[in-house]
Amino acid sequence: MDIPLSRRRALLLGPIYVALTFCAILTLVPFAWLICAAFKTNADVFAHNFLPMGDGFLGVAWDRLTVANFERLFTELGIGRAIANSVMLSAVSALVATFFCALGGYALAKFNFKGRSFILSLVLASLVIPGSLLMAPGYKLIHDLGLLDTYAGLLLPGISPAFGIFLFRQAMVNAAPTALIESARIDGAGELRIFFTIILPLVRPMVGAYLMITFLGSWNNFIGPQIILQDPSRFPLSVAINQLRGMYGTDYGLIMSGTLVSIAPVLALFLLLQKEFISGLTSGAVKG
Repeated sequence: MDIPLSRRRALLLGPIYVALTFCAILTLVPFAWLICAAFKTNADVFAHNFLPMGDGFLGVAWDRLTVANFERLFTELGIGRAIANSVMLSAVSALVATFFCALGGYALAKFNFKGRSFILSLVLASLVIPGSLLMAPGYKLIHDLGLLDTYAGLLLPGISPAFGIFLFRQAMVNAAPTALIESARIDGAGELRIFFTIILPLVRPMVGAYLMITFLGSWNNFIGPQIILQDPSRFPLSVAINQLRGMYGTDYGLIMSGTLVSIAPVLALFLLLQKEFISGLTSGAVKG
């Protein structure tokens, strides 16, 4: 007896969905623990794995959950300033890096000039250099320029990363036809007008994807601000949360609430722009 096509597909896809569901649960368990810990007292964090057990609904002691950790973050510890610093640094870094990487990628993709292959080779070579090897010379350069403990010293090293230039170069090779650019030049359009009105709209998915990549990278940057910045009032959220650890004890409920505050904005941003992110990363994968 022949099995219907729909049933055969269900039999084939069923184990895949089961495996994916299992992996999703494993991935979400740490987030569930984080959310529960953010609303618990420090004593309950390790006394109960998730929600504190009691005589309440579903066997949970709902009255032992508290928002005191969040109140302390925004009243006593002034976490709002750190959030504002992170938003400013991440937004400026994302916008500036995306703009200059798009310019560099456009030049390498559509301009024929002497030394283009050499510059592209340098960009590719710089991708394999570990970032940790550049910390010491980068710090020396920032110190010599007098930019220590300034936002400029933190933003300038990431103004045009090689990874972004290469991504935009690959996207523009496939998405921006050379004939279209030459037609615009014949019609009298300048290079800046071509770049803003023709090139950027064609690589819009890559622009959205790289904005998100750069924003997330700057938001989660922990080592850079600790090296460059010295004034606690300038610290971004990643460093401010690390400062919540005490010398003689650690309030884990407070740290978990701060961690939840730090991941909530970027998680919401990713969920809103995930289609742009995926389409941007795959825009240069297939030619034609």
